[in-house]
Amino acid sequence: MSSLTDRADRAGQATTTGTDTGGTAEAVAHLDRLALLGIAADLRSRTRLRGPGAHEADAVATDLGAARRHRWIAGHWLAALHEAGLVSRDATGRYHDLHGPRRAELTAARAHLESAGPALDYPAELAEMMLRSLRMLPALLRDEIGVQALLYPDGEPATAEAVYRDNLISRYLNTAAAEVVADLAERATRPLRILELGAGIGATTADLLPALAGSPVEFYLFTDLSPFFLDIARHRFGTGFLRYQLLDIARDLPHQPNDLDLVVAATMAHNAPHTGRLLDQVAARLAPGGRVLLIETVREHPQSLTSMPFALSTGDGPPERHDGRAGTTRTYLRRAEWLSALETAGLRVEVDLPRQGDPLTALSQRLFVATR
Repeated sequence: MSSLTDRADRAGQATTTGTDTGGTAEAVAHLDRLALLGIAADLRSRTRLRGPGAHEADAVATDLGAARRHRWIAGHWLAALHEAGLVSRDATGRYHDLHGPRRAELTAARAHLESAGPALDYPAELAEMMLRSLRMLPALLRDEIGVQALLYPDGEPATAEAVYRDNLISRYLNTAAAEVVADLAERATRPLRILELGAGIGATTADLLPALAGSPVEFYLFTDLSPFFLDIARHRFGTGFLRYQLLDIARDLPHQPNDLDLVVAATMAHNAPHTGRLLDQVAARLAPGGRVLLIETVREHPQSLTSMPFALSTGDGPPERHDGRAGTTRTYLRRAEWLSALETAGLRVEVDLPRQGDPLTALSQRLFVATR
């Protein structure tokens, strides 16, 4: 790959110094197993799957008392449990013989959580969030509480920071991304015009802004669907060349064609109903030589099943998808799908990290940088 890849990877790897990444895959597997066992235990105790016979996912959703918009999650969970060998599925798509985790099995999985956290450099807040989400499954399914209660317990952002910033893979990706931005700033022949989509709590923004220090920037437009996040960002980053705007990526993006030097989308582009259309819009708004920087999850790990699906539910159920995920409940595009979509949009992929063979690939989060 290009020297930009080398530069970004070196910067990211520097953040892993002192951490033994050799056990990353095993630690990820332990966390995934805990989530699956927790879900299986909940379904076993509260649904007809504890008894004989084969049952449709919709009947299981009824047993769980799932709110209308969350009913699809029961089927999503059962598909994951089936893939893991924890429930059987017959030719008609009905489920039976759900594994009932024993107390000793759950205790062992909890112990693995305690060892996996340090191996992945997860703050205590992440482990607490995972256990809290398992305890709150009934209330989450009934829509009595929202996923915000998991990410912002007592209104504090520490858990959200732990999810998006204060952990091994986020530090690697955000630091590598900052190196890409520094390279762009060094090459710039005019004040930079930057748009960040779905910037959330600014977990990536916080690393990108220092990379722009001392460089002329015309504007950095920080956008999100929620005014809650814009208020947090104003308080955290101030103004200067930063601007703030509400934006729904399902609608048209701001700015005229050939206008932007950089578009950033960190852990959010998968929310677009059609990722190809989003990338087409991004490409049309990039100046020649402009870059798009994506941080994306490329596989849904079971450890996210007790939180992420609740954030995705719409008023009518599962999120609307019109790309390769249409007709499925898949949340994320695979690595190959992102690479293909970027190229189809007329964008040349320059960075695709972590490198193949790097233990960090077990976490299934990647940095893609592509140039118009």
